[in-house]
Amino acid sequence: MSEHDVVIVGGGAAGLSAALVLGRARRRVAIVDAGEPRNAPAQHMQGFLSRDGMPPAELLAAGRAEVTGYGVELIAGTVDRIELGFAVQLGGGRMLAARRVLVATGLRDEIPDIPGLRQRWARTVLHCPYCHGYEVRDQPLGVIASAEHALLVCQWSPDVVYFPHTSTVSDEDRARLTARGVRIVEGEIACIADGEAQMADGTTVDRQAFFVRPRFVPTSNLLSGLGAAVDAGGWAVIDSTGRTSVPGVWAAGNAVDPRAQVITAAGQGSAAAIAINNDLVNDDVAQALTVLGSDPEPTFSKGIATS
Repeated sequence: MSEHDVVIVGGGAAGLSAALVLGRARRRVAIVDAGEPRNAPAQHMQGFLSRDGMPPAELLAAGRAEVTGYGVELIAGTVDRIELGFAVQLGGGRMLAARRVLVATGLRDEIPDIPGLRQRWARTVLHCPYCHGYEVRDQPLGVIASAEHALLVCQWSPDVVYFPHTSTVSDEDRARLTARGVRIVEGEIACIADGEAQMADGTTVDRQAFFVRPRFVPTSNLLSGLGAAVDAGGWAVIDSTGRTSVPGVWAAGNAVDPRAQVITAAGQGSAAAIAINNDLVNDDVAQALTVLGSDPEPTFSKGIATS
């Protein structure tokens, strides 16, 4: 069984950022990643200072190169389960021993079951106007099944059509949408094609791009499997550093924060890494004192250091 100070599950922005900080703190770190990032279909990553417009794959490649320079082990694969202690069992049967664990496995997007929608995901079917709105600014846009999203998308284009699809438009939403100049096309969508929505009644509505607000679902059940406390939505409860209710287990990025963008997830990974290292320092001090026959309370600060 391989011994590590920290095993990080998930090698996206959060996991790699945490690994970078921990590697520079001279910790023995392994990242286990399946190589299936949520933003893989996207051509570019927006809103990341100094990396605006970079293809997501290039960011991950740069991050992997950086962390391996500090001795971080990259393991291609999945984690089947984590046992308290911690024993991390990989999909191929290998076991990793870790003093601390960081879960950064992200989330998956569940979108309406409309033909053509998934095939155009991250190209002309989009979810986040902050990520993609500027690239389709001033174009004819459609928003499916979320009045709130339609009102938001108006910031990027004056030509927005709202498709309730199978949902009902409340009087309040109708008034708000009308006030913002949003046209409402009611009825079920039969198919999304290139440049248009094909309605069940046979009509078509020309649109260059569509926005959909997905249902966000955690990618893995590792945290719940460890007994971590979750909120009403099923997301693990964490403190400001990413610490879960399970001692020794942290989480960061979309695994616990569905609203986190790439730059946010990277920051969360960094904050979690600093907290984990501080926790390990406390552990190291306690073990050293035990060897000397003394066992006072550890006094190392649990606060996050700043430079």
